[in-house]
Amino acid sequence: MRAFFDLKVRGMSFLWLLFSLAYLSYLHGACVIFVLSIATVNFLLVKIFSRKKYFPLIVWSYNIFFLLCNRIYEGYSFSIFGQQWRFLDNYRGSFRWHICFNFVVLRMISFGLDYHWTNQDSHFNQEKHCQRCHICKSGKTCYQAIQERSLPTNKFGYVVYLCYLVYAPLYIAGPIVSFNAFASQLDIPQNTNSVRNVILNGFRWVLCLLLMELMTHLLYYNAFANSGLWKHFSPMEVFIIGYGVLNFMWLKFLLIWRFFRFWSLVNGIETPENMPKCINNCHNLEGFWKNWHASFNKWLVRYMYIPLGGSRKKLLNVWVIFTFVAIWHDLEWKLLSWAWLTCLFFIPELLLKSAVKAFQAESSFGELIFRELSAVAGAVTITCLMVCLWLPSEAKHVANLVGFVIGPNGINWLLSSFLGKEGLPVLGGMLMTFYVGAKIMFHIDEAKHRSH
Repeated sequence: MRAFFDLKVRGMSFLWLLFSLAYLSYLHGACVIFVLSIATVNFLLVKIFSRKKYFPLIVWSYNIFFLLCNRIYEGYSFSIFGQQWRFLDNYRGSFRWHICFNFVVLRMISFGLDYHWTNQDSHFNQEKHCQRCHICKSGKTCYQAIQERSLPTNKFGYVVYLCYLVYAPLYIAGPIVSFNAFASQLDIPQNTNSVRNVILNGFRWVLCLLLMELMTHLLYYNAFANSGLWKHFSPMEVFIIGYGVLNFMWLKFLLIWRFFRFWSLVNGIETPENMPKCINNCHNLEGFWKNWHASFNKWLVRYMYIPLGGSRKKLLNVWVIFTFVAIWHDLEWKLLSWAWLTCLFFIPELLLKSAVKAFQAESSFGELIFRELSAVAGAVTITCLMVCLWLPSEAKHVANLVGFVIGPNGINWLLSSFLGKEGLPVLGGMLMTFYVGAKIMFHIDEAKHRSH
């Protein structure tokens, strides 16, 4: 239809809006009214206050307010607006709207701030970016370049805005795309991925699905973890189960996100890859979070990290960002505790990286020492990620990993097992294995850097 009717931004947004609203009607039934009402008020606030200096405070306050209210009131009941509307509670669809609305909140903030920045000077250096980006060097346009390119104000219309919020392929789980990038690709479809590459992405997704089927039928990591049987196993067996569960979680989310990304690519809208690196190729906390739900990380960098001061205030920014991440996922003290604990783990790594940058190795021996220390730090980080992120207590969800929280009993058992006579050799073997793995990761990263 795009080709036959020569549809541009407005035409494509009408087309996708009609399709997406039909999709939402199936998912949420009458609750589509809540989605459209909150979104419409946000649009009016953006149009009225976007030129004010205090506008970011308004858009953030409005969206966080509804993020909290939606959770507290469990998506509201129509009866609170009057008994005559109570019958609509019988038509709430097949999927809770306030769960999906967390992603809509991110899109509403993106629309507001992208519009707010249209008449401001961009800090993005296009020329410098093109020198470093192998995609832009080849004559194509990468996602970051599209995102940083300011749009004319007439592209920020109500229909395009609604289309962006409820765009069917990305509505349920993302990946998250900025408004600038979305609206630009409605007009000119992405050219980064050829038809061949898109088909190859679909084929790789099918292979990942087959791998998941094999894992769920033949490898019982999750059954051992969820049932509590792991407490009766040896430290070596617990290590194997923990590592298996972490890989299973990674593959599970990869399947969800890559399916929706593939659907979007078929329609000419490129989004960031949420799992750009295998979980077994991450050797530090910062790298791990950049490559787990990567589109959310890019969103946080663009709309929170940089406006809050960027690398100049990194130690302060991580507290604000991870607190928001915890609230965005759910209203639970466990999530806030997890967020603040993660920030504490981040501080030594950030300080170490700053020290490394300040101290330049002047000899090959100095470079060797830095490399060995980095590998040791990587081994400790991987071990902590593996052990601390999977071990279950009551199967509670934890932020980006949506994994398990360690309970007090789990911590006590873990320490007594791995620090005992039988567990210490296993712990030493784990650290040595991950030390060698970290060294291999360094070589992979260097090879990629050279190829680009």
